[in-house]
This record gives sequence, C-alpha cells and structure tokens, in this order.
Amino acid sequence: MKEIIVAYQGEMTLKGLNRGTFEAVLAKSMKYRLKDLGNFKVYKAQSCMYAEPMDDNCDVDAAFDRISKIFGIIRLSRSVVCDKDFDTICKTAEEYLGPTLRSCKTFKVEAKRSDKKFPMNSPEICRELGAYLLSKHPHLRVKVKDPDLVVMVEIRDFGAYIHGPKFPGAGGLPVGTSGRALNMLSGGLDSPVAAYYMARRGLALHHIHFASPPYTSERARMKVEELAGIISQYTGNCILYVVPYTKPQEYIRDHAPAVLFTVLMRRSMMRIASIIGHEIDVQALITGESLAQVASQTAWALACTDSAQDIPILRPLIGLDKTEIVEVARKIGTYETSIQPYEDCCTIFTPPHPKTRPTLTEILEAEAAMPGLAELEAQAAAEVERVRIRMDQPQEVEF
Repeated sequence: MKEIIVAYQGEMTLKGLNRGTFEAVLAKSMKYRLKDLGNFKVYKAQSCMYAEPMDDNCDVDAAFDRISKIFGIIRLSRSVVCDKDFDTICKTAEEYLGPTLRSCKTFKVEAKRSDKKFPMNSPEICRELGAYLLSKHPHLRVKVKDPDLVVMVEIRDFGAYIHGPKFPGAGGLPVGTSGRALNMLSGGLDSPVAAYYMARRGLALHHIHFASPPYTSERARMKVEELAGIISQYTGNCILYVVPYTKPQEYIRDHAPAVLFTVLMRRSMMRIASIIGHEIDVQALITGESLAQVASQTAWALACTDSAQDIPILRPLIGLDKTEIVEVARKIGTYETSIQPYEDCCTIFTPPHPKTRPTLTEILEAEAAMPGLAELEAQAAAEVERVRIRMDQPQEVEF
C-alpha cells in the first residue's frame, strides 16, 4: 500500500479570488518542511493538499507531525490509494484500517464519488463496504452520529482513496499571508504564546529580545533561543534580534522616578523595537501583554506605552487570564522552557510599588529629564545581534 497525507484546508476556502494566493503559500510551506524527509510530491485537489511519498525513503510519520503544525490546515489524515475496483477497495480498507476497527465499537462509512463513471453511487459504496467490514468485524455496530471511526472513501479520476482517522490541524492562515511582524520575546510564558497566536493569523515573525548583562545571565539568553526554536516549528525560520540593553536600563533607573520605571522602560524598548522594525519593514509589533496582569499592563500604562512609537502594537493575549495562557503554552511545547528560573530584563529594577495609573504628561516630563536616553537607545539598536533560528534545527539547551 502507498500511504499519503491529506491536509484539509480551513479558512482559506472562504477567500474568494485570493484563494489561489493562500493555497500557493501553503503548498510552498509544506514542500519546504518536508524537503529533508524524502521526496514528497505536494499537490492540490479540490479543498485538500496532498503530500505523496515518491519512494520508500520518505519518513511519513515525521511528515505527518510537521504538517500538523502548519497553519492553514484544519485537519489531516493518512490515506492509501488503490485501483478503482470495488473488490480492491474492500480488501484495501480492511488491510489498512482493520487494526483500528478491532479497537473500535462503532463506525460508519462515508463516500464521495467525483468520478461519475464509477459504476456504484455513494450510498451503494457506503452500504456495500459497510457490510463487508461488518463481516470481518462482527463486534462492530454502525453509528451514524459520532462513531468511533469514520471510514472515508473517495473515488477520484486517478484512483480510490481510503482515509484513516482524521486529526486536528493547526488551523488559521498560512504564515506570511498577512504580512510580517516583530515579536517582543522575553523568556516568560506569555510572549511565545502571543507569537503562536499571531502566526496563526498569517503573520511571518521575527523576534526581539532585550538582554541586560550582568543582570541577566547567558542562561537566560539561551532560554530565549530555545523558545524561539520551539516556536519556529509553527512559525517557520526567523531571526532573533538580541538587544544589549544594560546601559539604557541603568540610565532609566538612575534618572527617573522609581514608580514610573517600568512604563518608561517599556516605552524605551518599544522605541528600539520600532527602529529595528522599520529597518526590516514589519507591519506590527507583538507583545504578550494581558490587561491588568501586572502594573505595566493596566489600560493607563498601555496607553502610555503605545504612544512611544508609530508601528501598530498587537496584543493577542489582552483578554486571556494566566490559566488560559498556560494551557496554550503546554499545547505548543513552550511551557517547560518558559518556567525555567532565569531572569529577564523586564523583572530587574522593578520598584516595589509601581504606579498603575500613569499619565502621558508625567511620562513625557520624566523622559524630558533624561536627555541622554535617545542616544543610548540608538546605540543599542545599532549594536543588536542577529541569531538565525531554523525550524529544521531547533535549539537544544540543557538546563
């Protein structure tokens, strides 16, 4: 039997005249992610994308796992192709799905017949194939609604496809179809989840991280590189921009009111991110902020942060609580790395009682009293380090 992977498109099917563009990006993404797993042929038929192994050296298991993480696919299954002969279809279905059927209690057969020359219509295929499988598995019973297994048969012009169980895909839109953004990647739970959510809406991502040695350690930086590697399995290759932020951060600490430190630091980071964002032509900045989670994330503080620069700021987690964020972090595999106890620069010099309702007037007054900050920010942006993150070479860090 020759097994192939069938990926069902989701939201893209609603894109009208732009649909072809989205499908081309999805096909390109699939080809790239499978290129080191063997010779796969990727093609489209109706609302599905197919990944067909062209020789015995293809790693179908690894391919299935990678495709399941590609945004734009709502569900996927493995299937086999056989001749359009009903006896062959029955024997192939039993050979391919027999082990699965033995562990089920209920099933049903669904059929689609795009080749109208096939002598049996869809109801006849369902009835006769169902009877055949019941004869091989007497313990089974047919259940039309919510069975343990749906045996799907498609009769196409170039063969009969027998599908295995369907599994959920990543959903969303193909990465790159909505533009490009720069994600503020700290090292905590929130920012990797924010990156996942925005890539799921079609944004291609790079990341920016602010390091403040000696206050932050090399382990903290390695942790962020590890997180970027994990996220890349969903978002694709990217660049991690590491900003040397010690001097601007110390300057703010030494020259600004302590109660305003965090908001002033966030504004400073946004300005540096904006400099880099303009250089690489991004359409947005992304943060993992959640409303009222900490003092710098109140509505008043966020308004002050937004006014620091001119690139739109996207906050996909703004209405989520910590429990919901942790759940997604576990799902995408970033949780265990995020909770490693290495400080990031957002948590150092934090005042004991930060102001939760800062006004833009007092923030601007505080910045006016720091004339040297702009030069330090420009210097930090100029000295940024670029780390290439590849999804086929995820970072592996031992803690």
